[in-house]
Amino acid sequence: MVASASSPLATTTHPALSSQQTTLFHTSAPRPARRRRRFNSVPAAQMGLVDEESISKFAETHFSGYTTEEKEVLRKKYTPAQLAALEAGEAAIDPRDLTIQGRLRTDATTTGFNYVDDFSQVQPIIDKRARPGHIGGLDDKEDIGVAATASGKVSRVALNTRLMDEDTFSEHFMRWFDSFVPPDVNVEGMSHQQVDELAERYEPTDLDLLNYFLDQPALEEIKQNADGTTTAVPLSMEALGQSRLAPSLGRTIPNVTEHYHRQQDPEDEGLDENGDYKELKRRTSLKVQEMQSFVLKVLVRRWVANQTRLGKVRSSSVLAIAGNGNGWLGLGMAKSLELIEATAKAKAMAIRNMRPVPRYEDRTIYGNVEAKVAGTVVQLSARPPGFGLRVPPRIFEMARAVGIKDLAARIPRSRNPMNSVKATYEALMKQPDPEEIAIGRGKKLVDVRKVYYGGAVY
Repeated sequence: MVASASSPLATTTHPALSSQQTTLFHTSAPRPARRRRRFNSVPAAQMGLVDEESISKFAETHFSGYTTEEKEVLRKKYTPAQLAALEAGEAAIDPRDLTIQGRLRTDATTTGFNYVDDFSQVQPIIDKRARPGHIGGLDDKEDIGVAATASGKVSRVALNTRLMDEDTFSEHFMRWFDSFVPPDVNVEGMSHQQVDELAERYEPTDLDLLNYFLDQPALEEIKQNADGTTTAVPLSMEALGQSRLAPSLGRTIPNVTEHYHRQQDPEDEGLDENGDYKELKRRTSLKVQEMQSFVLKVLVRRWVANQTRLGKVRSSSVLAIAGNGNGWLGLGMAKSLELIEATAKAKAMAIRNMRPVPRYEDRTIYGNVEAKVAGTVVQLSARPPGFGLRVPPRIFEMARAVGIKDLAARIPRSRNPMNSVKATYEALMKQPDPEEIAIGRGKKLVDVRKVYYGGAVY
């Protein structure tokens, strides 16, 4: 703006800024150069099958048809009708579709499992030794001749063996220790230091010592020589067929098999071999298939202690629920010294205590319900379709188990886990039933869905 000399506004000039700030202020130093990319730019040709030539080459390599030699092998394995079906299936599938839409599997199902141990060798520390000819371990397929051979072996060992004394065991141990030294080594004329160095070089390892003491001989067999003298040969446990582990019982045990026979219900279809659901079936008249299809959840676990004259006896307390997802819900609570036993008891009690829960349109509850257990208050509210379950985690599991899809809940006071579950179960059970209210008032029940949620129904 330009003003005249008589104007009260005088012309003012501002000094030009020497430099202007082009970047925002920051405490860290600016980068002197352009920031490098974290990943290199890969051309499209290196990213895989992007053109028809690469697709055709891949399909020809991985999905080639049967060769003449392969067809000859297939003709020996399959009938002509089966071979024709294979060829028709190969012709119906386009290799290009397999290349574009399919995926070559490289998981363990196709490549095979890489086992740490193939169980081809017996480990004496872990595995039970094979007891060839042992009478007690005979299976059903072994004949009487094996038993006779085993009996003769046992009697021979019992008559021609004796326990090794301390001197005999020491001699056997020294012979075993000397077996690690090569036969071409002569210790005669060596000094004590050289002998010690030789022993350190060829001494057995800790694993060798462990295997020796696991298989150390306890008996020696007395053999008659041709000249009438006797020779004592140590017998290892491997030769005797002995084991420190319990022997196998075999497939069948005479006069004992009938004691292990359990009465199984044909309706169970082999699902309850141990009879775990026998008592529940008697009390609830439910089938095993139905009980196994229920949703069983453990919501609360806690550890309690009972003070006795002998001290504190600690036990586990478990609160579980059971639901069929279609309007039935049960609550079970049990205590036991073992957590596994308490959990099983709580789940069984929940199945026994299953009761029907009223549901409006099989998705929500009827109106607003409130229940109070001790200092815990639970407020449940019905919600329109699509609202979902906006509730705490334990109430969420209960709603899923009973089949409620739209629900809102508030816990304004204490949030004790045990009391919140009990209060929720009590609130679900004491919902107002519109049919009972209509019958009590002597009126006819009509469809009120258009006003129940203010018209927001669909």
